[in-house]
Amino acid sequence: MKLTLKVWRQESRDAEGRIETFEVEGVTPEMSFLEMLDLLNDRLHGQGERAVVFDHDCREGICGQCGLFINGVAHGPGRAITTCQLHMRSFRDGDTIWVEPWRASAFPVIADLMVDRSAFDRIVEAGGYVSVSTGTAPEANSLPIGHDAAESAFDAAACIGCGACVAACKNASATLFVAAKVSHLSLLPQGQVERVERARRMVARMDEEGFGACSNTGACEAVCPKEISMEHIARLNGEWLRSLL
Repeated sequence: MKLTLKVWRQESRDAEGRIETFEVEGVTPEMSFLEMLDLLNDRLHGQGERAVVFDHDCREGICGQCGLFINGVAHGPGRAITTCQLHMRSFRDGDTIWVEPWRASAFPVIADLMVDRSAFDRIVEAGGYVSVSTGTAPEANSLPIGHDAAESAFDAAACIGCGACVAACKNASATLFVAAKVSHLSLLPQGQVERVERARRMVARMDEEGFGACSNTGACEAVCPKEISMEHIARLNGEWLRSLL
C-alpha cells in the first residue's frame, strides 16, 4: 500500500507545531501502525532528516505508551485496542491518515507525537497506594473477597493509563482514569485503610494538574482500549462524597 500521512511535527515543548505531509510506500496489511511509522522513520534516517518522535514500549497493548490521535480518534479505528494493536489492514491503499498527539494542557507535547503524561503518576502518588504490615506475607485465604467485588476490581485494575480518555473528552477530563484507580482499591480489603482520604486526594490532584470536569458524554469509555466502564465514575463520586462526610 501507498499512504499519505499528515503528521504533527513539533521539535520541543516550546516550539511552534505544524502538520507535515509524508508519502509512505511498501506498507503491508500485516504491519501494525507503529511498524508503519518505523518504516517512515527508516526512510527519514536514510535521507538524513529528523525522525518522527512517538512513544512506545511493549507493543503488546499492555504499557499504554503508544497513544496517538489517528484520523481524529484516540488509538484510531476499532474498539478495545491500543495504537500498537492497530493494523494497517484497517486502511486502504491511497488513504490519507492524520496523526496527532493527545490534545490536553495537562499532557504537554515533548516532541512531535510524544506527550508528557507524568500528571497521571502524580495523581496516583496522591492516593493510589495501600498500607501493609511488615513481616511475612498473609495467607491468601485469610482475606476473602466476594466474586462480584473481585471481578469489578479486576476490571478497574485493567486501566493502563494511556490517556485516551483524556484525549477523547471535550473537557480533557481524567475522571475515568482516576475512577478506575479509586474503584480498584476501594473494592479490596487492602485498600480500606486509606479509603476515606484516597478519593479526595486524587480528585484534588487531578484538578491541580489542570484536567477538566467530566463531560458525561461517554467518549472516554468509547475509546478506552481496556473498556473501563463509566460505572466506576459513579463509584468515584460516591467515594468522594464519603470523604467529605
